[in-house]
Amino acid sequence: MPLTRQEAMTTAEVLSEAMSYIQRFVGKTIVIKYGGNAMTDEKLKNSFARDIVMMKLIGINPIVVHGGGPQIGSLLEKLNIESHFINGMRVTDSKTMDVVEMVLGGMVNKEIVGLINANGGSAIGLTGKDGQLLRARKLKVKHKTPEMEAPEIIDIGHVGEVAHVNVKVLDMLSQSDIIPVIAPIGVDEHGASYNINADLVAGKIAEVLQAEKLILLTNIAGLMDKNGNVLTGLNTKEVDELIEDGTIYGGMLPKIDCALGAVKSGVTSSHIIDGRVAHSCLLEIFTDEGVGTLITNRSH
Repeated sequence: MPLTRQEAMTTAEVLSEAMSYIQRFVGKTIVIKYGGNAMTDEKLKNSFARDIVMMKLIGINPIVVHGGGPQIGSLLEKLNIESHFINGMRVTDSKTMDVVEMVLGGMVNKEIVGLINANGGSAIGLTGKDGQLLRARKLKVKHKTPEMEAPEIIDIGHVGEVAHVNVKVLDMLSQSDIIPVIAPIGVDEHGASYNINADLVAGKIAEVLQAEKLILLTNIAGLMDKNGNVLTGLNTKEVDELIEDGTIYGGMLPKIDCALGAVKSGVTSSHIIDGRVAHSCLLEIFTDEGVGTLITNRSH
């Protein structure tokens, strides 16, 4: 069906607004952490895949890192393997790790690769084991209750943090028309697998590549002030102040830490965006308005 004159004008205006952003970001790397509702809703899944394909087509290098917490939980349940959490992190014994690897490296990773390919892109799925992409070290978790004099260090099994990223693998892919899709599983020097928080993996990859942007898709509209308004255009100093005065707390802290750490380590900007909005990545990158919270190191 042909567009009306008004619709055609709107389309032209949108493209015209996007042009300056496209010129600015051609040849740059953007790391996207894909998670939340955008991974479960069919319409959002396809709009995300199209956004990624569009970026690659116009000369941007998107790198996708994904989580898969709910999918891991539901398979563990089916297999009657009980899950325990400490400080929000899944205690991962070797039986659980097998399931994590199966879900993240197999099921979830290949579904995202398939979606991107079905929407006209060319994606390859990787875990941190491939080409020794993610070298991991065991994460030590400190746990303290009021009656303890000193915190105890708890072993939560195969849960790790990123010790090293093999940039060569990513450089090779970014110079081709391939879009890397990365499952957050790392490997240590002995070949043991570790489950790593996907936000941390995305942040670390953005940091070592000195990416233009780190984008974290979430199930919220962005970072809110105490009155529920979305905050945007923040610099690192303002974010530090918001943490201090308690505006940012609870479940948002790890995400903010990750976004903040990336910017402080040389990533040009971090974005915490609403993954429940169709085409949220394109809206955030190519429009003046955006759909979330932008954090940079620039003072106003």
